[in-house]
Amino acid sequence: MNPFHEHQLSMTRRQLFGRSALGLGTAAMAQLLPPELLAAGKENLNGGIHHKATAKRVIYLFMSGGPSHHDTWDYKPKMREMFGQDLPEHIRDGQRVTGMTAGQKTHPVCPSKYKFTNHANNEEGAWVSELLPHTGKVVKEMCIVNSTFTEAINHDPAITYIQTGSQVPGRPSLGAWLSYGLGSANEDLPGYIVMHAKTNHPEQSLFNRLWGPGFLDSEHQGVLLRSQGDPVLYLSNPKGVSRADRRAQLDTLAALNESHHQQSLDPESLERIKQHEMAFRMQISVPELMDLSKEGEKTFELYGQEARQAGTFAACCLNARRLAERGVRNIQIFHRGWDAHGSLPREHESQCKDIDQACAGLLTDLKQRGMLDETLVVWGGEFGRTAYCQGKLTKENYGRDHHPRCFTTWMAGGGIKPGITYGKTDDYGYNIANADGTPMFPQPQKDKWTPGTMHIHDRNATILHLLGINHRRLTYRYQGRDFRLTDIHGHVVKDIIA
Repeated sequence: MNPFHEHQLSMTRRQLFGRSALGLGTAAMAQLLPPELLAAGKENLNGGIHHKATAKRVIYLFMSGGPSHHDTWDYKPKMREMFGQDLPEHIRDGQRVTGMTAGQKTHPVCPSKYKFTNHANNEEGAWVSELLPHTGKVVKEMCIVNSTFTEAINHDPAITYIQTGSQVPGRPSLGAWLSYGLGSANEDLPGYIVMHAKTNHPEQSLFNRLWGPGFLDSEHQGVLLRSQGDPVLYLSNPKGVSRADRRAQLDTLAALNESHHQQSLDPESLERIKQHEMAFRMQISVPELMDLSKEGEKTFELYGQEARQAGTFAACCLNARRLAERGVRNIQIFHRGWDAHGSLPREHESQCKDIDQACAGLLTDLKQRGMLDETLVVWGGEFGRTAYCQGKLTKENYGRDHHPRCFTTWMAGGGIKPGITYGKTDDYGYNIANADGTPMFPQPQKDKWTPGTMHIHDRNATILHLLGINHRRLTYRYQGRDFRLTDIHGHVVKDIIA
């Protein structure tokens, strides 16, 4: 076969058009430029790529499995009067339910067994369950959103949706979009770091596509920090391999990748060079990051003594603050185990004990260090839980099914109005409500924003806005179409912005 024709066949469409690029000259120049000039918007990062940012970074605390808003944040005392009665049909309004409760003959109203306290001195109040006593003390820093909603009703599509803007896998994650839009502020650490916190109830799996780059360049992939062994896989050199040996190996690999790029114009060749160099620098930066020996006793009193144990949610939150100090822009902590179809009190008590003091400690620590104003902290899961019980109902034990129609999330710092509660739900915590508390019918839709509501596209649009990004302008052309995190939807909820 003609070798020239063989070479043509091996080229991708992108590589073919890339022939007009400057190739390695551009890559070499990039090494000489300061990192703040390499962001997608080519503008000064301190001011944001589209408008002035109020946040420099985001710490996203993701509660995988769907926390029950009924038992944590959304106080519904009138449900106690309806204990065990079937949920009124007009409240359910024909909503789709999962196969786990669709076959139940009745859907008994299930009030929370927990006491709630109003931690805000205003008419709306900030009601917090006794499951979260530490977090309740810092609600003055938070915006509690009771009217978050989504269309997805099963875990994997719902988590994929809130993380990537699509229920179908393959799109870039929120953190990857932020990496693409903002670049990195620390050349020795990745721009997007992910941690998985230990839990007693690890029901669902978490797939790396949830922090993946999708069709963006691989440099925007979230890097997972592990709690056992090397914090990052293959971070340590094998026995008998010195740092000088590793440097020589990387130089050889770089030469090979540069040669491959000259022949094929495959952009991934240059990405591999950058990733190898980042890994080399991380051999120094990551061990220093994970060494908590210099943290004082007051820090552990703040986060809880569990912060001394690698992999706990408290330790992850402490590491999140340390990462933020070192210029990492996108930090995400996944905490699994919130899928309480049965024995919800036992499971949620364990889950809330894991996160309560650490969440409060993180906000307090950031504020004490003067970092909260420029750090956006986000908390929430993929959906909420039903007002009715799944399975057998008693006053001491119950379960709840998935509920996407309304659930609670919160934000703090980074330009968010502090000490407010946004949005309402009806007396059953089943539907988003109007200002007078009546159920909002027809239900709000993602296509058109309704005041007092927050679709997950609105939530992502607001996060991007606070970081200086116009969600409509942060796009990436792929397969002939301009893609964005919020798809063709999304509204910046300015009501919650300071």
